[in-house]
Order: sequence, then C-alpha cells, then structure tokens
Amino acid sequence: MILPGYAQQEAEQLLKAIVKVKSTIPNEARTAGVLGTTREGNGVLIDSDGHILTIGYLILEADSIEVVDQEGFEIRARYIGYDHKTGFDLIKAEKTLNITPIPLGRSSDIKKGDPVLVIGHGGVDSVQGVRVVLRGEFTGYWEYLLDNAIYTTPPYADHSGAALIGRDGKLLGLGSIFTRKTVGELGIVPCNMFVPIDLLRPILNQLIATGRSGEPSQPWLGLLIEEVHGRLFVQRVTAGGPAEKAGLGSGDIILKVDKKAVQGLADFYRAVWSLGNAGVEVPMAVLQGTEIFDISVRSEDRDQYYMIRPNK
Repeated sequence: MILPGYAQQEAEQLLKAIVKVKSTIPNEARTAGVLGTTREGNGVLIDSDGHILTIGYLILEADSIEVVDQEGFEIRARYIGYDHKTGFDLIKAEKTLNITPIPLGRSSDIKKGDPVLVIGHGGVDSVQGVRVVLRGEFTGYWEYLLDNAIYTTPPYADHSGAALIGRDGKLLGLGSIFTRKTVGELGIVPCNMFVPIDLLRPILNQLIATGRSGEPSQPWLGLLIEEVHGRLFVQRVTAGGPAEKAGLGSGDIILKVDKKAVQGLADFYRAVWSLGNAGVEVPMAVLQGTEIFDISVRSEDRDQYYMIRPNK
C-alpha cells in the first residue's frame, strides 16, 4: 500500500495530481527583490480542464511558468488568475496532463486534533502525516488576514502550495507559510498555515473567467508591519506605494485609524478595510520619532501596482 488508508489506485492518483511549479520573474518586477526572481513550490490539479491551484507568491509577476509532473516532464503553463485576499492562484498547463484531479473538500469540517496528510511534488517520499493543532486567525505582515486558517504540525518543509488532504482524499487547504503558534498546554508549536479550500469555492468561476475574484478590491497601503505587544511598528514601506507617498517610513508606529485606537495587526487591517474599497482615504495617527502626526493615505488597488499578467 502506497499511502495508509488509501487503495493503490487512489493513492497513485493523489500523488500524480501534485505538480511542481517553477517560475521566473523579471529583474524589474516589484517583488523581485523580496521574493527573488526564481521560485519553486507545489501545485494541485483541481479540475478536468487542467486548472492548477497554487499559492500566489510563487508566480506573482512571473513572465515564465512551468509545471513538472511526477514523471519529471516539464510543461509550460500560463497564469490564469490571482486573489490577493486569499492568496490563491490559478495556472494552467499548455498541454493536457491526463491526470485525475483532486476534488475540493470542505475545510469547515476539520477541527483541532484531526489527522490529515500533506502532499507535495515528489511521489511517496513527499507525503507526511500531520495533525491539525489549531483553527484560527492568521495575520500576515503583507496586509493579509484570514479568520479561520488551518494550522498543522509537524511542519512540512516544502509547504508552498502543498496539498492538505482529508481522509476522503479531497483537498482541504493549500500550504502557505511556516510559522509558530501558542497552542494551549503545548506552548509554542512550530507549524504550517494552510489556506482553507472553502475560500476558493465562491470565487473559483470568476477567477477562471476574469483573472480576479469579482469582489471589490480592499484598500492597499503598501506597508509591512510588525506587531510587538500590540504596538504596530512599520518595518518597511513599499517603494512607490501609497504609504511612502504619504510620508510614512520605517520605524513609525501606527496608533489610530480614523481617530480610533487600533490594538494589534488584525484590528488595524479590519479598521482600514472597513473604510471602503481600494482608493479610499485612510486617516491615521502615527508616531514619528517623538511626535504624533495625522497622516492620510490614499489607498490603491494592489493589482494595479504589481506586474500582473493577463489571463488570456
């Protein structure tokens, strides 16, 4: 038996449906300096039309994408769509893969303590049994927030775009990042965060058709923020982004949004996003050095900033 709990044919199909994703990004791309110009991770074939789900930062601003199947064959792929809100990205191989896709499961059904599998590209050696240690909030310093992320341990090394598979062989989530979380009596636990697959269902058809989710774009500020004991320290501003244009810089401390104090990163994001869609003015009180200033940042649509390739 290739995988415990799975019949031979079912296990082989699961392994084949996970491909390696390789991308090349131009040197002039906005993300080249931070994420690099060559990136590798995993992707999951999710339908019979050949759409492959992966995690967005692997192909953000890519001008060349390839997928590698389980036999090692490299196949050119093209960008289909990216949703910044979830981090999901779709690509499509330029020739038929002749692989059975992995059906979408229900991530809302899994809970703390459940055993699941993580599968990346590379055959049976790429399979790891893990447990869900937490369902809860995830905040990313890149203006990213999930309400009910999936955390699993032990950590999976090649987590980017890896598939989280339930007992029924269905896709429950997609690997995003390595992190550490405080989990009850266990203390600080090293783990992976998976984006729940339930977030894909409402936007999938629109993402395939137009390259975007169809939902209004959230206000984007171009801030990378670190939360320390509830205080929000600006680590870096995105070059040419809204925050830089408004005069914010590294070392600033954000105190208020729209005259209301913000406690922590999630509170900050929700306060900003509650003001309206991309383009809305975001008034903030900011500590710069020893003085507090009122600064208004005109937000932007993140997709207009990055070099996003069209889907057609």
